[in-house]
Amino acid sequence: MKALKVMATIDEQGQLTLDAPLLGDRNSRVEVIVLIPDGSDPEVEEQSQAELLQDLKQAWHEAMTGQTIPVSQLWERLEND
Repeated sequence: MKALKVMATIDEQGQLTLDAPLLGDRNSRVEVIVLIPDGSDPEVEEQSQAELLQDLKQAWHEAMTGQTIPVSQLWERLEND
Protein backbone atom coordinates (compact mmCIF):
# COMPACT_ATOMS: atom_id res chain seq x y z
CA MET A 1 0.00 0.00 0.00
CA LYS A 2 1.28 3.49 -0.89
CA ALA A 3 0.68 6.60 1.17
CA LEU A 4 0.00 9.98 -0.43
CA LYS A 5 -0.33 13.24 1.44
CA VAL A 6 -2.76 15.69 -0.11
CA MET A 7 -4.75 18.63 1.18
CA ALA A 8 -8.51 18.86 0.78
CA THR A 9 -11.49 20.94 1.80
CA ILE A 10 -14.66 19.67 3.44
CA ASP A 11 -17.69 21.29 1.81
CA GLU A 12 -21.14 22.04 3.27
CA GLN A 13 -22.35 18.52 2.45
CA GLY A 14 -19.36 16.90 4.20
CA GLN A 15 -17.72 15.89 0.92
CA LEU A 16 -13.95 16.15 0.41
CA THR A 17 -12.56 18.15 -2.50
CA LEU A 18 -8.87 17.56 -3.14
CA ASP A 19 -6.67 20.57 -3.86
CA ALA A 20 -4.95 18.64 -6.66
CA PRO A 21 -5.77 15.46 -8.58
CA LEU A 22 -4.21 12.19 -7.51
CA LEU A 23 -1.69 11.03 -10.08
CA GLY A 24 -1.94 7.31 -9.43
CA ASP A 25 -3.99 4.34 -10.43
CA ARG A 26 -7.32 5.40 -11.87
CA ASN A 27 -10.63 3.76 -10.98
CA SER A 28 -9.29 2.09 -7.83
CA ARG A 29 -10.59 2.10 -4.29
CA VAL A 30 -8.55 3.90 -1.65
CA GLU A 31 -8.51 4.09 2.11
CA VAL A 32 -8.87 7.64 3.42
CA ILE A 33 -7.67 8.89 6.79
CA VAL A 34 -8.78 12.43 7.58
CA LEU A 35 -6.73 14.49 10.02
CA ILE A 36 -8.52 17.61 11.20
CA PRO A 37 -6.31 20.07 13.09
CA ASP A 38 -7.58 21.17 16.46
CA GLY A 39 -7.01 24.92 16.58
CA SER A 40 -6.87 24.88 20.38
CA ASP A 41 -3.80 22.63 20.48
CA PRO A 42 -0.56 24.64 19.98
CA GLU A 43 1.41 21.43 19.35
CA VAL A 44 -0.76 20.65 16.34
CA GLU A 45 -0.19 24.14 14.93
CA GLU A 46 3.57 23.84 15.44
CA GLN A 47 3.56 20.41 13.84
CA SER A 48 1.58 21.72 10.89
CA GLN A 49 4.06 24.56 10.44
CA ALA A 50 6.96 22.10 10.62
CA GLU A 51 5.29 19.83 8.05
CA LEU A 52 4.62 22.80 5.79
CA LEU A 53 8.25 23.87 6.01
CA GLN A 54 9.43 20.33 5.24
CA ASP A 55 7.05 20.12 2.25
CA LEU A 56 8.34 23.48 0.99
CA LYS A 57 11.95 22.32 1.32
CA GLN A 58 11.13 19.12 -0.57
CA ALA A 59 9.34 21.04 -3.35
CA TRP A 60 12.26 23.48 -3.64
CA HIS A 61 14.73 20.59 -3.84
CA GLU A 62 12.66 18.91 -6.58
CA ALA A 63 12.45 22.17 -8.53
CA MET A 64 16.18 22.84 -8.24
CA THR A 65 17.12 19.29 -9.31
CA GLY A 66 14.75 19.22 -12.30
CA GLN A 67 12.28 16.77 -10.78
CA THR A 68 9.32 18.64 -12.20
CA ILE A 69 6.38 17.94 -14.50
CA PRO A 70 5.58 20.41 -17.30
CA VAL A 71 2.34 22.32 -16.73
CA SER A 72 1.07 21.17 -20.13
CA GLN A 73 1.36 17.56 -18.96
CA LEU A 74 -0.59 18.37 -15.78
CA TRP A 75 -3.36 20.00 -17.86
CA GLU A 76 -3.51 16.93 -20.11
CA ARG A 77 -4.01 14.71 -17.06
CA LEU A 78 -6.77 17.00 -15.76
CA GLU A 79 -8.54 17.06 -19.12
CA ASN A 80 -8.39 13.26 -19.45
CA ASP A 81 -10.06 12.60 -16.09
